[in-house]
Amino acid sequence: MAQIGYAAMLEQFPPRELITYCQQAEAAGFSGVMAADHVQPWTPQQGNAAFVWAFMAAAAEHTKGDIGPGVTCPSFRQHPAIIAQAAATMAAMYPGRFWLGLGSGEALNEHVVAGYWPEVAERISRMFEAIEIMRKLFTGKDVKHRGDFYRMETVRLWTMPDQPPPIYVATAGPVTAEKTGRLCDGLITVGAPEEKIEGVFQRFEKGAREAGKDPSTMPRVLQLHLSWARTDAEALQNAMTEWPNGGMKFPKQDIRSPSDFALMAKIVRPEDFEGRMLITSDLDAHRREIQKFVDMGFGRVYLHNVGRNQQEWIEAFGREVLPHLH
Repeated sequence: MAQIGYAAMLEQFPPRELITYCQQAEAAGFSGVMAADHVQPWTPQQGNAAFVWAFMAAAAEHTKGDIGPGVTCPSFRQHPAIIAQAAATMAAMYPGRFWLGLGSGEALNEHVVAGYWPEVAERISRMFEAIEIMRKLFTGKDVKHRGDFYRMETVRLWTMPDQPPPIYVATAGPVTAEKTGRLCDGLITVGAPEEKIEGVFQRFEKGAREAGKDPSTMPRVLQLHLSWARTDAEALQNAMTEWPNGGMKFPKQDIRSPSDFALMAKIVRPEDFEGRMLITSDLDAHRREIQKFVDMGFGRVYLHNVGRNQQEWIEAFGREVLPHLH
């Protein structure tokens, strides 16, 4: 049975309010929390950007399921050694529950401390070198590193879990997916078009097999954005005002400011969400959409309803959608 979790959007809600939604989601039948690592929201309208590590510890105290950042970037704002320390601490505090979701970063969050914003190939190379550093530190031994992008003097992690946290990488690119299969423990896809997913899975499995791993045992995680409300009109209004970035059909990794996203949001039309995000009041349509991704092979799906109507949505999905997934 696939696990359907709650995507806690720190871009949209104050952290204490989100903790309440995490508890309500768990009570309604959701399992696990994925939390967003943002320094800024996508658009000013979203209005929040709390520190993900503080939030995850509080959320883990108030829930029983797994928890992880979906995703954090170990390259620019925070040196990989600091991410490794944070992840090891979370895994030590919540054994068997914490997973580390990584990505190559977005200028919206990372450029705030970095003058130079590199091309995508370099960002991916930086991420995999960061993973190499974290793997070294997760041994618990004294280690050092001198690579293309990072230096680390001899150091060890003094607070260590019994088992290092699993590392999942977010990607919709085939080359990165193959490397993820080879070097990491699982794959995250954040809103990739479904025709891409099959190719990504194939490359992920190829990389895993080359490394002597069984890909069927490795988690495949999806973050699924959706808009549900009592009426179709309200669901559409929520998408247009709260999550216009879901209708932007271009790469967003190089855009630096919520104000720039707000300007781009002015050209987003309802039809731009077609094939990218389901917007409807029809609960059965949402069930079919989630089931489609479960049938594709995602063992964990974290749902994000883009509207402010979180409690109403959690109750409706807990009652009408989650029990009918198989």
